[in-house]
Amino acid sequence: MDSKETISNTKYCDSLTSYSRRKTIPVKIGDVVIGGENPIVVQSMTTKDTMDTEGSIEECIRMIDSGCELIRITAPSIKEAENLRHIKEGLAQRGYHVPLVADIHFTPNAAEIAARIVEKVRINPGNYADKKKFEEIEYTDESYQAELERIRERFLPLVKICKEHGTAMRIGTNHGSLSDRIMSRYGDTPLGMVESALEFLRICDEENYHDIVISMKSSNTQVMVQAYRLLVQKLDEGGFKPYPLHLGVTEAGDGEDGRVKSAVGIGTLLEDGLGDTVRVSLTEDPELEAPVARALIDRYAKRPGHDAITPIDEYPLNPYEYEKRESVEVFNFGGSNVPRVITDISRVESITEKELKNVGHFYLPELDKWKMNDVGCDFVYSGENPISFMLPNGLKEIVDVAKWQVLEDHHNKFPAFTLAELEDADELHRTLNFLKLKDTEVEQAIPVLEGRADLVIILHSDNKHNMPALRRAYITLINAGVQLPVVSEAGYKEQDADQTMLYAATDLGGLLIDGLGDGVMLGLEEKASPDRAALMDTIKLHNSVSFGVLQAARTRMSKTEYISCPSCGRTLFDLQETTAMIRKRTDHLKGVKIGIMGCIVNGPGEMADADYGYVGSGKGKITLYKGKEVVKRAVPSEHAVDELINIIREDGQWIEPEAVE
Repeated sequence: MDSKETISNTKYCDSLTSYSRRKTIPVKIGDVVIGGENPIVVQSMTTKDTMDTEGSIEECIRMIDSGCELIRITAPSIKEAENLRHIKEGLAQRGYHVPLVADIHFTPNAAEIAARIVEKVRINPGNYADKKKFEEIEYTDESYQAELERIRERFLPLVKICKEHGTAMRIGTNHGSLSDRIMSRYGDTPLGMVESALEFLRICDEENYHDIVISMKSSNTQVMVQAYRLLVQKLDEGGFKPYPLHLGVTEAGDGEDGRVKSAVGIGTLLEDGLGDTVRVSLTEDPELEAPVARALIDRYAKRPGHDAITPIDEYPLNPYEYEKRESVEVFNFGGSNVPRVITDISRVESITEKELKNVGHFYLPELDKWKMNDVGCDFVYSGENPISFMLPNGLKEIVDVAKWQVLEDHHNKFPAFTLAELEDADELHRTLNFLKLKDTEVEQAIPVLEGRADLVIILHSDNKHNMPALRRAYITLINAGVQLPVVSEAGYKEQDADQTMLYAATDLGGLLIDGLGDGVMLGLEEKASPDRAALMDTIKLHNSVSFGVLQAARTRMSKTEYISCPSCGRTLFDLQETTAMIRKRTDHLKGVKIGIMGCIVNGPGEMADADYGYVGSGKGKITLYKGKEVVKRAVPSEHAVDELINIIREDGQWIEPEAVE
């Protein structure tokens, strides 16, 4: 840790302001080493039936060629565990020697076989030797201890086999599959997730077995981040070795949503130097996962040596629980309002009504009226290019103050100031003004901000260690007692769409996870001047990603969320096709969460955060859930989407989709 930085209540990372990787013990997995001084490792998981040897080999090769350095394969029973040998041999014959990981859930005997064959086994403490039947059981200290002894008896043989064969292990806790026993004592909490892993880790420790990687995965990014942080703190507090961490957000989904959600969770931890191996779980072909993980990881190769950030002497936030920074209400920012989206259109001259569709507002000339979709932004920042036509209801405009002063419309248009302009200002809007402030100007701005109730700060940093720099600026405001609303702004030079999704989700989402931010904005200032169509595409992407980041961070639910698992060898239907089909029928339901799970292993547990669930329960058979409760069993797959919609309708959550003209 930076010797100048003392953090009274935070022990989960080396520094909150100076980038450095957490130092861990190295864990050897075949020819790959996780942790220590080694680079972060990319991994993924096959989707083929493990008994399909040739199909699995071909899929592994595609994954390796796309950048995958470690491959996980499901082994739900003894026969799949035994077939891992044939897959491994087949890969070797083709010249591929990437280490394999056996994914185990309910079957200790399959794990014991796999541990003799592959380089690593992954066990889930919630269902490896424990049980989950969604039962509430009262445990006495004696009965709880008796269960721990039973777990030890079931788990110890695997530990000894791994030790004998030099096989590594991942103790992988999943938020949705905490055992009834853990739930009874700790509840559905990050602490329950951590304790679930520590119970198994203590057994390994007693046996002097340390070839271990740990994960704390959840589809809820807040829970996931808090659990990893708490794990590091508890490892240190309990005198455990600093084990490497495997990072992942479960059931992230597909497309833009899957990438944004993954980056909000994974990127937030990477920023603070946590994480030694990463898997991005997308409901897409597995060879598409590794490049996304690599894009996240590669960002940190040049992070050391960033501009210095003032150390934090006293950290006023609780990193293990979500609590929004307290802010006063200014217009519709701050207070109890949801975070707002400001979309930057300042590089566009004379924007038209039709072009506002890129920010979610649609003009219908035949009817002479406006409509808005679920990513209709709250404000546009037009800078020196104010909009010339009447704005639709629900959309307001921010204009640089020099232009704003000569405009007639001061009802829907609000001024933006630099700090120097604000200090010299003669005219302000009486209710809402915006201050474009850099993180390095915050200390200087404090006297100007004190006592104000008409100002929203748009906070930006040029530091390549962007999220921590902005976080530091927030801490300065908190310590000074400034409660004005703050909008976090990030801007990026030319890059592809995936990078924009991942970087914005990390920089803005990481702040939101900690309760920092009353809005988000992706700036255009650093963009070159591409043609108008390309600029509109960028604006559309920025607007969509902004809403996606808010949703992924669980701070504003504006669209349907699909908690959709990546395919694996256990999957009982085509997940990509089914997810697309369900999305097509339901994506107009704002704020509804639908879990789409390929099998019962990931089913009721991993979609615990969903309102409704669609789970494979047999070939051609689907079980439908409302929350954690089964509503209909063994529904033929051809009727299952209609039945799901009927359940949503009966629950009063269904609205008919509106035709877009």
